[in-house]
Amino acid sequence: MKTLTKLLSTAFVLLNVTLAAHAQTALITLFQNPTINKTDIVFSYAGDLWSVSRRGGDAKRLTPGVGVETDPIFSPDGAWLAFTGEYDGNTDVYVMSASGGVPKVLTYHPGADQAI
Repeated sequence: MKTLTKLLSTAFVLLNVTLAAHAQTALITLFQNPTINKTDIVFSYAGDLWSVSRRGGDAKRLTPGVGVETDPIFSPDGAWLAFTGEYDGNTDVYVMSASGGVPKVLTYHPGADQAI
């Protein structure tokens, strides 16, 4: 009887540790390369660009298309975003409205270009 109680206690502890570890990993996110203007914060996450108000709230995806977008930079007036995008196997610099939309390519160099 003591062995069964000890086994059940061990199983219970292991289950709790496993559930706690899983719950903590579900909360981990990696927001990268933030840029800020007067009203918004834009960052890259999961290969897309996202925008959120500086006051907080839900983030809005700006670039839902295929490809990888990183390194967002606001224009001095905050109306435009330049960013590094990789769509067709080549990395180029793109620009789009700060509220989202269709990106326009700025560089056509065959090598990798990066927004800085």
